Amino acid sequence: MDVHVDKERCVGAGMCALTAPDVFTQDDDGFSEVLPGSPAAAAGHPLVREAARACPVGAVALTDG
Repeated sequence: MDVHVDKERCVGAGMCALTAPDVFTQDDDGFSEVLPGSPAAAAGHPLVREAARACPVGAVALTDG
């Protein structure tokens, strides 16, 4: 599973980081991003799908990779 945050769509609500802190963080500008090299993201962390659903603007995308 590949996880991607669309920076153009992200509003910095932080729901993904609150839901799956092992996978997501917020950058210095307050926008969400996937933690670099996160083995949890690559392994399909159980909360990643919930984090994608929790994003109020749909900025978190999950793709089979």
